[in-house]
Amino acid sequence: MNQQKRQAIFDRLAEATPEPTTELNYATTFELLIAVVLSAQATDKGVNKATALLFPLANTPEAILALGLDGLRNYIKTIGLFNAKAANVITLCQQLLAKHDGKVPESRLELEALAGVGRKTANVILNTAFGQPTIAVDTHIFRVSNRTKIAPGKNVLEVERNLNKWVSNSHKKDAHHLLILHGRYTCVARKPKCGSCVIADLCEYNKKDMIYKIS
Repeated sequence: MNQQKRQAIFDRLAEATPEPTTELNYATTFELLIAVVLSAQATDKGVNKATALLFPLANTPEAILALGLDGLRNYIKTIGLFNAKAANVITLCQQLLAKHDGKVPESRLELEALAGVGRKTANVILNTAFGQPTIAVDTHIFRVSNRTKIAPGKNVLEVERNLNKWVSNSHKKDAHHLLILHGRYTCVARKPKCGSCVIADLCEYNKKDMIYKIS
């Protein structure tokens, strides 16, 4: 795929979704951090249901620590891997208070040092909370990048590097959300909706013609 086609793809995605953003519900940077940590291997909808009960009662490191591990588990028990996530959130809150005065740090190094925060989560926070042009590669973005040939790669880090290399500066800040929303609702895993896709004629998915015929 050439750069002209990549630019056209992101131009169309941006036109179709002019204000792309996360579907996680949050009011503060701390709430966003907790929601993203909880969203690993879980749906945004499921996380939002849990945090709708949790955040009105506890939306600061101090308040979550006051709940304790068992109390926190009770609020997030509907989310996958809730035991491990609860332990990570408790440790993360302790780290924020001990090292960052309770505030979410703005550097990748400091974010990735927090419990339960890997490169993807750090990228989401840097992009969504702090406006940095980072691209977090989740399962949707990995699929879309490889399927369309926008930025193919054998692993998430390779895809991230290729996206950073090939996405123009004009779209880099929103690229993460544009791709994740496209993968979540159009370029879905089992039966991509090529017939209603705004980039269908630009996409290089090799099974696209067959999908047109049966859709």
